[in-house]
Amino acid sequence: MDSSTAQKELAGLKNWNLGEDKKSIWKSWEFKNHYQVMGFINAIAFISQREKHHPDISFGYNNCRVSYSTHAIDGLSENDFICASFIDALED
Repeated sequence: MDSSTAQKELAGLKNWNLGEDKKSIWKSWEFKNHYQVMGFINAIAFISQREKHHPDISFGYNNCRVSYSTHAIDGLSENDFICASFIDALED
């Protein structure tokens, strides 16, 4: 997926960013405590298994960052944006 198409897809998401390499999208969250972070990550794990598409996740005491890229094509695919939208739905 080219950069301009990725930017159009990002417009449908809540505050996701295009990676500097233009091959990934990412978003960060802050929470009140570690318990909330872990609950959020477990919800993402459920989505990931259901969709068979797994993000890179990094986290700390009260924060989490999720990054999607389709490694098989070394870039972005429609599935990255679909999974990001499912994660956005967790915020509703």
